[in-house]
This record gives sequence, C-alpha cells and structure tokens, in this order.
Amino acid sequence: MRFSLTSQTSTDGVTEQSFTLGEITGVLFTPQGATGPRPLILMGHGGGQHKKAPAVLAGAHRFAAEGGFAVAAIDAPNHGDRPKDEQFLQFVGDMRARMAAGEDPAGLVAAMHDLLAGQAVADWQAVLTAVQELGHVGAGPVGYWGVSMGCGLGVPLLAAEPRIRAAVLGLLGVHTLAAPAARVTVPVQFLLQWDDTRVPRDQALALFDALGSTDKTLHANPGDHGGIPAFETDNALRFFARHLGRKLLKE
Repeated sequence: MRFSLTSQTSTDGVTEQSFTLGEITGVLFTPQGATGPRPLILMGHGGGQHKKAPAVLAGAHRFAAEGGFAVAAIDAPNHGDRPKDEQFLQFVGDMRARMAAGEDPAGLVAAMHDLLAGQAVADWQAVLTAVQELGHVGAGPVGYWGVSMGCGLGVPLLAAEPRIRAAVLGLLGVHTLAAPAARVTVPVQFLLQWDDTRVPRDQALALFDALGSTDKTLHANPGDHGGIPAFETDNALRFFARHLGRKLLKE
C-alpha cells in the first residue's frame, strides 16, 4: 500500500497532516516545525465517529502541543471517510433494530467490535510502520489511547503489536475481550464512568481485571458514558510522558 500525505494545516502550534495508506484515511498531528524522532501515540475513536472526532482532536492537540508527541488517528473500518461495505451496513441495521427491541446493547456493540477488529489491527500495524518512516516521527516508543470502540479495537491491537509500550483504555466491558486482554502486558491506565448507562459497571471492572498487565491503574469518575472529566487528559499526558520517556513541554 502506498502512503501519501494529502494536505497540511497548522493551528495553535500543532501541524495536522492528512494521509492515506491504501483505503485507510488518517491524520498525523505533530508540534509545528517538528524535526527529528519523537514518541508516537495512536488514537482510536468511538463507534460511529471518525479520526477527527472532538475527543480525539482535543486530545491529539494537547499531546502534540504539551507533550511534543506525534499523534496518529485513523478512521476505523467502515467509519469516517472510508467506504462502507454491505455486510457492515446490514449488521448495523440489525443491531439497531435489536437494541430498539430491548436486547442488551453491550453484547451487540461487542459483536460489532469483533466484526471490525481483525481489519482494524492490520490497519493500525500498517499505519504504524508507515508513519515511523517519517523523519519527524521516527521509530521511537509508541503508546495507544482509545475508549469505547477505541478500547474494543485497541485491546486486540495491544495483544498483537509489541511496538506499543503503554495504553489508555476504558469505557467498555469484557464480553469477548477476556482472551486478548490477558495477553496485554504493557502499563495501562483504565477509565471507567461510574454511572455509565451503556456499559455495565461489573463488565467494565471485569475487563480491567482481565488485563494481563501488572502495572495498571483504574480511574473511576462519576457520570455517564461520554462524561470523562477534562483532567483525565492531564493524567494521560503524564502517563504517556512517564512510560514513553518524554519530558512534558508544559507542566
């Protein structure tokens, strides 16, 4: 697959470079004027979202501006600017009908993640290889940030990809992730919303427990699924700086 940078803009000290790799669409965030290698953070978006969803965009800008990291975000399979295949569209239509009929949404969402995970892992591995060949990124340490679907696709990625050294995960239950979670051994910071109406608390705690990492911390905050407090980005910055060997530009 050919890697191509397709456009570039800079805002508030952060440069965004859109790219394609085959049919994969993504964006790379770096400090404006960045030269030389630096740690890289991969950011996975939530279900129905895209590479520049508000939470991803806000986090990526802070990671680049305050941590000096490079950040890559891509559209998951069948999301954002990527083509939608008929099997996925049929699955989503069936899933919505079953949820409307009262079926457990957590189990249905987990099934959707399973449908996408194999392709998503291969996509991330290809993007990681391509981006690390850029002079202003390089082959330095790598982290992963992803909650909700970003967690559902991130756990299998972490289980398969040894280049990733640390991860922020959360907002998801264990369901079909117990086996890959057991193979995750890197440091993990896990986010849980105590009043999450989409993810049963016991399922989220079970996923945290299933992670094979000996270095893992649970951050539980009050509120519903989308209500992660802003200070958790501060925590993530410090977490990645500690585990990826980067001194923060702003304390």
